[in-house]
Amino acid sequence: QVQLVESGGGLVQPGGSLRLSCAASGNFFSINLMGWYRQAPGKQRELVATITDGRSTDYADSVKGRFTISRDNAKNTVYLQMDSVRPEDTAVYYCNARVRRSRFDPTQYTYSGQGTQVTVSS
Repeated sequence: QVQLVESGGGLVQPGGSLRLSCAASGNFFSINLMGWYRQAPGKQRELVATITDGRSTDYADSVKGRFTISRDNAKNTVYLQMDSVRPEDTAVYYCNARVRRSRFDPTQYTYSGQGTQVTVSS
């Protein structure tokens, strides 16, 4: 089983910064794609950013130039640096990881964390 635990959420003023972290633990062979999603009240969950194990990144247009995703493979942790935040960034942010459980099985399984609330307000 794989557990993902997010941290770093909270209240931040517009224009401010926040850094989210997500640590993976449990029994697995490798973590491939990691990412952050968010869900605002009354809206569908949307992709924020992803990063491969080779550190290739992709971002939603709404956060390009403001958010930066990174990862520390030694710590099995992914980060989301959020700069110049806006009220529309308010949402629950979820960590997501695609994992290989065994070196003998190429199947990738997707896991998600419980989410961390980010509120942008003055």
